[in-house]
Amino acid sequence: MKYVVTTDKDVDTVCREMETVVPEHQFGIVAVHDLQETMQKKGVEFDQAVKVFEICNPKKAKAVLEKDMDLAMALPCRMAVYEDAGQTKISMMAPAAMLKMLNPDPELEAVALEVESTFKAMMDQLK
Repeated sequence: MKYVVTTDKDVDTVCREMETVVPEHQFGIVAVHDLQETMQKKGVEFDQAVKVFEICNPKKAKAVLEKDMDLAMALPCRMAVYEDAGQTKISMMAPAAMLKMLNPDPELEAVALEVESTFKAMMDQLK
């Protein structure tokens, strides 16, 4: 259901590299959420760096939405970069497992497996 890799790089380095790696795989970064910063703005102390990237390939998203508009709730895909116990980790929810729970259509599963494979390649390249 999830895929996690660990790297010796710091969070900021991985986040900078995402800006190059993601487009190399024909995906785009839609938004970046700095959860540490957001919590601090809300008065919640949180010492660990956590950034969540919303990543999308419009053609893949269109294929999913043409089959089932309800799946808009699962888009765009996300990848997190964070500190955990002194290590930098990159993680994602596996798109194929997630979409299968929401809609078992084999055509959707095929799209999700392609996206998942690409995300794993991006993450392995970033580590």
